[in-house]
Amino acid sequence: MIKEKAYKLLALQESISNRAAKDLIDRGLVFCKGKKVVVARGEIDAESRFRVEKLSRVKVIFEDKFIIAVDKPAHLTSDEVQKKFDAKLLHRLDKGTSGVVLLVKDEEFQKKAIEEFRKKRVYKEYIAIVSGKVVEPFDINEPIITIKKGNSFFSKISQNGKEAISHVEPLMIEGKKSKVKVVIETGRTHQIRVHLKSMGFTILGDELYGGRESKRLMLHAHKISLLGYEFKSNEPKEFQRFD
Repeated sequence: MIKEKAYKLLALQESISNRAAKDLIDRGLVFCKGKKVVVARGEIDAESRFRVEKLSRVKVIFEDKFIIAVDKPAHLTSDEVQKKFDAKLLHRLDKGTSGVVLLVKDEEFQKKAIEEFRKKRVYKEYIAIVSGKVVEPFDINEPIITIKKGNSFFSKISQNGKEAISHVEPLMIEGKKSKVKVVIETGRTHQIRVHLKSMGFTILGDELYGGRESKRLMLHAHKISLLGYEFKSNEPKEFQRFD
C-alpha cells in the first residue's frame, strides 16, 4: 500500500496549495472514512478521498457606536474575527468554540467593560456536550495554571494557579452523553474544558484534554451580559443532535 502525507493528498484532491491544505486539516475541517483527519503530516493510503467541511461565516448579532457582538463559528480564531471589523477584541474564545464574541469601538467603553470583567460582573453562559451522565448541578472552584508550549497553551488545575470558578447545570441526558449549561465567574484559558475534565466529564471533540472524537469541540458560548447589554447565540444544529 502506497502512503503519502495527508496534507499533500488533500492539496492534490482540492487543487489547492500544500499550505492551504494543512490549514484546513489544522482547523478540523477535513474528514476521511468518517473520521476527522487530525495530523496534517500523518501518512495515509494514497487512494484516500477526503470530505472537507465549509467554514461558516461570522455573523453580526448587534452593533452600535460602542460595541459589536458577533456569532463566531467553530474552527475560526478570535484574532481572525477581529480582522474582519474595525474594532478591538474585548475577550476571546478558543478556535474550536463557537458563539458570542464581543468587540469594542469606543476607548472609554472599553475601559468600563474591562473593569466589569475584572470585578466579575459579566455573566457568561456556555453550553457543552460531555461524556457521562450529569444528573445534578455542581460547582467547581479550583485554581488553574496555564503553560505555553510554542504557539499553543495547556491548562491544568494547580494550587499555584489563578482562581477559577464554574457552575454546571444539567440540561439533557442522551445515552452516555449529557448537555450541560456552564456559567463561569472567571475566564481562565480552557477553564470549562479543564474543570469539566476534573469531574470526569470531558467535552466531546476535545482531543487536547482526552475528549471523545467528534467533528468539532462541543462547546458553545451561548450568552453574555454586561453594562446593560445582553447577547445570545443560538445553539448550532449539532448540539441538538448530540453528534
